[in-house]
Amino acid sequence: MLIRAGYDIAFDAEVATPMLAMLSVHPSRNKDLRTLHRIAADPAVPMYDYQDAFGNVCTRITIPAGGVTLSCDFVVEDDGLPDPAAPDAVQHAVEDLPDDVLIFLLGSRYCETDRLSDTAWSLFGHIPAGWERVRAIVEFTHNHVEFGYHHARATKTAWDAYQERQGVCRDFAHLAITLCRCMNIPARYCTGYLGDIGIPPVDAPMDFSAWFDVYLGGRWHTFDARHNHPRIGRILMARGRDATDTALTTAFGRTTLVRFDVHTDEVDAVA
Repeated sequence: MLIRAGYDIAFDAEVATPMLAMLSVHPSRNKDLRTLHRIAADPAVPMYDYQDAFGNVCTRITIPAGGVTLSCDFVVEDDGLPDPAAPDAVQHAVEDLPDDVLIFLLGSRYCETDRLSDTAWSLFGHIPAGWERVRAIVEFTHNHVEFGYHHARATKTAWDAYQERQGVCRDFAHLAITLCRCMNIPARYCTGYLGDIGIPPVDAPMDFSAWFDVYLGGRWHTFDARHNHPRIGRILMARGRDATDTALTTAFGRTTLVRFDVHTDEVDAVA
């Protein structure tokens, strides 16, 4: 299947302000692009890309005084299949994990494993390790947290989401990630596009989405505590320990977001 995706995002700034953006498709999806993927800036300003330690494409830009609009529109090919399941995937002993996976067991800015460890073991310690335990964590998080855009808060952590029982997709991901890590299951945060493909249309503005991966049976598997259902058409943009590593934009100064439009739709052909 073909998916047309992109965005139109505008910022105001009173003075020139440096910004770091993660608004590109993750390199793992480059082979699937069927049209050019390029970030356009209006007014035109210099930009350059580099890859961070997690393999994400980061774009450096300085927003001029008066502001800038960043936009992108592209077509990507997708297999059209729901998130795959692997019920037989086993949980590895910590001593058997690859070196580069260990970091995803550690606490991080939004994932306070120290505060939720006792809770996690009391809730999930009796459940068989592996896929069944992750599914239990996803189910718990989905039912425990109430979704609502008005619950969004940039400083909200997994502990806050657990206590307040409210949040947006990133809070669902942070809580599930933290509970997995507490149970010695490596988990990493993911962000990207997720359109209403294969489900009834949702009466809400399109947005970017957050989900997470866990390491079981020698590879990474996708889970989504917000939707708690296999979905079609995820387009990965960035992944890391938590939202700190994957922030779509980080301004090093005062800016104001004045427009935020995202689109993700199945199309019949490349325009």
